[in-house]
Amino acid sequence: MMEKDQNINSDENNIKQENPKNEEFKDDKNEKKEKILTTEEKNIELEDKLTRAFAEMENQRRRFEKEKDEAFEYGGFSFARETLNLSDNLERAKESLKNDESLKNSESLKKTLEHLEIIHKDILSIFKKNNIEPINSINKKLDPNYHQAMMEIEDDEKESGTIVQEIQKGFLMKDRLLRPALVGVSKKTFKKGTINENEKEIEENKEKKPAK
Repeated sequence: MMEKDQNINSDENNIKQENPKNEEFKDDKNEKKEKILTTEEKNIELEDKLTRAFAEMENQRRRFEKEKDEAFEYGGFSFARETLNLSDNLERAKESLKNDESLKNSESLKKTLEHLEIIHKDILSIFKKNNIEPINSINKKLDPNYHQAMMEIEDDEKESGTIVQEIQKGFLMKDRLLRPALVGVSKKTFKKGTINENEKEIEENKEKKPAK
């Protein structure tokens, strides 16, 4: 009996020893299947990455082309903006000389103003050759894209919001705003003693009420 029990135990051990191999074999099969699936997924992922990379390269190429074009067209934008100070200073110099009482009606003043005007025209000519144009503001409706209102001026002859004074000239470089025009705009005057339509209606209603 003892020998039989030992043989049975021995057979069970042998089966147990064989089972791990079977399990390992099954695991290998599953791993292979998983590896095959993973490879397919990796191929799909790689294709997706390549597609994204090509798309990004194309976007960068377009951005580069746009920046290159803008650099060519607007490369002197900052320089042009600074150069506007020359035009401003010439205008101020002319106004200062005109208001100088000691120079009024003198021949020297006349010649000086003529020379300053020639220089100013030359500057504006250079601006125009480089696509820099002044903004026409007087009698135009205020446009916040091109004008900056600095004050309101009472004027009943103009529609409210009409530009009636130019404090500093604005400029465009092609289709881009180089500097807004500083302007004064009109507003209607308020006359004392006048009443609006609502007040007039109230007064008329009062008169219609019968006396008690």
